[in-house]
Amino acid sequence: MSAPFSFYEFFAGGGMARLGLGEAWACGFANDVDPVKAATYRRNFPDAAGHFREGDVWKLDAADLPGRADLAWASSPCQDFSLAGARAGLSGGRSSAFFGFWRLVEALAAEDRAPRTVVIENVSGLLTSHGGADFAALGAALAAQGYAFGALEIDAARFLPQSRPRVFVVATREPPPAGLTGPGPFHTRAVAAAHAALPPELAARWIWWRLAAPPPRNPDLLSVLEPDGDVAWHSQDRTGALLALMAPLHRARLEAMQARGERAVGAVFRRTRQEDGRRVQRAEVRFDGLAGCLRTPRGGSSRQSIVVVDEGAVRSRLLSPREAARLMGLPDDYLLPKVATAALHVAGDGVALPVVRWLARQLLEPLLSGAPAAAARTA
Repeated sequence: MSAPFSFYEFFAGGGMARLGLGEAWACGFANDVDPVKAATYRRNFPDAAGHFREGDVWKLDAADLPGRADLAWASSPCQDFSLAGARAGLSGGRSSAFFGFWRLVEALAAEDRAPRTVVIENVSGLLTSHGGADFAALGAALAAQGYAFGALEIDAARFLPQSRPRVFVVATREPPPAGLTGPGPFHTRAVAAAHAALPPELAARWIWWRLAAPPPRNPDLLSVLEPDGDVAWHSQDRTGALLALMAPLHRARLEAMQARGERAVGAVFRRTRQEDGRRVQRAEVRFDGLAGCLRTPRGGSSRQSIVVVDEGAVRSRLLSPREAARLMGLPDDYLLPKVATAALHVAGDGVALPVVRWLARQLLEPLLSGAPAAAARTA
């Protein structure tokens, strides 16, 4: 039996949006320019030879895309939108890849094959880049092709033990069924501000998508970690050097855990902070059951560490690639690259599977089938 919904996946990486959408969705086309991600996609999807194209999205044309898809999913490069980056916005070299994707949608529309629905996933900085001008430019591109649109800001922490806020712009050419619009938990202050900053002609195209809140999250960071005996731990000197990077607030947080005498697991991220006019590297620890947002590794300092406090003693180590994959919701049978940096790159540059699944079941599938939200599958 064929899947009831079809999709194209642009900037597909290791196919994490595809896995999140699930078996109700058939992939008609997928693309990524990164050789490591492309190889990972092929290893995990035996049917990749029939629909996956490795290469620059600017070198594709409408003839490469079969039929008409129900959905075009685009997780375009986020570096130029990131709050941690240069904020080059849609004019940036990486994020301009979005327009390489969008020109394909325009070409499909000219052939009366435009996707019925579009989802654009990116970092939350998309909402504020260049004072909202980039978000308005995105809205103008959507509106010019007959799409109405709205945005949801969803933190993967609702589903997984990782703090990972992302914005999902959902656009449709068709009137949404009753029950899919109205107030919801993912209309954050940033989303409301982005909407308020739109010019009137784009605000008129806005949809307040209603996406229900998921059940409370049960797993915490401890649930994704490998057994202590299966991982390599830092030396005492290396652990001491990591702790020495902690500012007084974070050191006090660690010492409070030591004083309790119980086993506690925390995530440590190294960041560069401004202190007294100087750029200082700091190690910041959290014991709230969450990892920090995974990043694509550019060196040892960008990898998260795990710190374990047990009966007052402190040990530390790097987060493993398999643990990073679990923090994205990937199953343990997902085939990661053998080199740790490559594996962390694939995981850290992807989209959290359960977020995609919730969005698909609660919004995209009811939208495309014309069913009310209550009829959506919750599996």
